[in-house]
Amino acid sequence: MTMRSVQHIAPPLRLFSGPDCLRQLGRELERLGSRRAVIVCGSSLAREGSALDLIQSAIGDRCAGIFSGVRAHSPVPAVEAGASELKKLEADAVVAVGGGSAIVTARAASILLAETGDVKSLATSQDERGELRSPRLAAPKLPQLVMPTTPTTAMVKAGSAVFDPVSGQRLALFDPKTRAHAVFLHPDLIASAPRDLVVSAGLDTLALAVEGLLARGGDPLADAMLMHALRLLARHLPNPALGQDIDARAELMFAAVLCGQGTDHTGAGIATVLGHAIGARHEVDNGAAKAIVLPHALAFNAGAAEQGLGKIAASLGLAGPPLTAVAAALEHIFGGLGVPRRLRDVGVPKDALPDLAARGMSDWFLRGNPRPVREAAELRQILEAAW
Repeated sequence: MTMRSVQHIAPPLRLFSGPDCLRQLGRELERLGSRRAVIVCGSSLAREGSALDLIQSAIGDRCAGIFSGVRAHSPVPAVEAGASELKKLEADAVVAVGGGSAIVTARAASILLAETGDVKSLATSQDERGELRSPRLAAPKLPQLVMPTTPTTAMVKAGSAVFDPVSGQRLALFDPKTRAHAVFLHPDLIASAPRDLVVSAGLDTLALAVEGLLARGGDPLADAMLMHALRLLARHLPNPALGQDIDARAELMFAAVLCGQGTDHTGAGIATVLGHAIGARHEVDNGAAKAIVLPHALAFNAGAAEQGLGKIAASLGLAGPPLTAVAAALEHIFGGLGVPRRLRDVGVPKDALPDLAARGMSDWFLRGNPRPVREAAELRQILEAAW
């Protein structure tokens, strides 16, 4: 047997959790030399008030202002508006508060602020050979401090996928310099998100953890992160008291951190790819879209993912044939959460499937799928099974 080659290079993580974690915010801003931090959030969080009051109090006189124009799926106009506001307020740091859209908008706005060119010219593109290329975004970026309200892997990622409403495309911006300098998990912020948003983000993270364990990449360290993330998700996401149980929500947050870090080394697969396309085009929550597609993606990949299925089964303490056991366990979780089981049930028309399949072929995450996908017809077949 030959020892395989592995590279596992992990970025630093500064994470503060608990009722007193915001006491560290001023110190982190001082460490970064920040005097003009700008809060980026959605309008609902801004209207609610108490969470922002808490954060502004922790920032103190370093707070230069608030941008509350975040929109679901981070549409380009909202990102451009955020970049303009960061410039106007002379921001030297960003405090992103909210779910994945707030965190992605803050990162993407920081990229637009620093780089020359429009979003499309800065995004990952596909060359004539079908290879995906990310331009080098060399300009310094504003430090990002992240305060999530939902268990989203976006909190520890370096990629920012924004939605172009003109072309209907997701545009992926990748810059390691926009990775969070610090993450703060505060109980009041964790409690502020409605239960359905927590469930949606948790389902998104669950699908990513499953696909990370199935993916072609990975190593034992990434496996450890993803397997424990999956245990935490399976244990706490179905909790009937999730609406009020802050401890359960906190465990889901840690699962999202582990999953986000683990999938940096593994990638993902078909359910993630198609979930992105469905969510952006048909205003379906990413978590629900991926939960619908995931069982069909598992069936498609089964012959090429025996080891990955074994890891998932071991994580969940399952016995019996791995594909059957894993599929049944996931359906039990989805059924208990009342997740729709067909694309038609969330308003996706059948005539949209060819377009969704074609768009999926250009998604970065398709590269990690355990069974190579060579043509859009294969993705369409999965979509039809899910419809």
